[in-house]
Amino acid sequence: MTQQTPPTPSLIDGAADALGFLGGALAGFWLGQLAGFDIFAPGYGMGTLAAIGLVGLGGGLGLHAARRWQLQRRQKQAAAAAQPPKE
Repeated sequence: MTQQTPPTPSLIDGAADALGFLGGALAGFWLGQLAGFDIFAPGYGMGTLAAIGLVGLGGGLGLHAARRWQLQRRQKQAAAAAQPPKE
């Protein structure tokens, strides 16, 4: 049984990861702001910790969404390459 090698990361993959993480982190930041949590408040109160957690969670979810998009893009490309050309 042969094992497939993972595809070589490309510039699009890196940009998608960065945009997904940044977009998710910003979404978490603004969600925290709407909920009344201030990430930049002095000290480490519960509101600050909740805001930090929302930014981290948002960044992780954004990165996960970007990776899923990349996987779907690769699967569509592989399916298109596997089909015989139409005449």
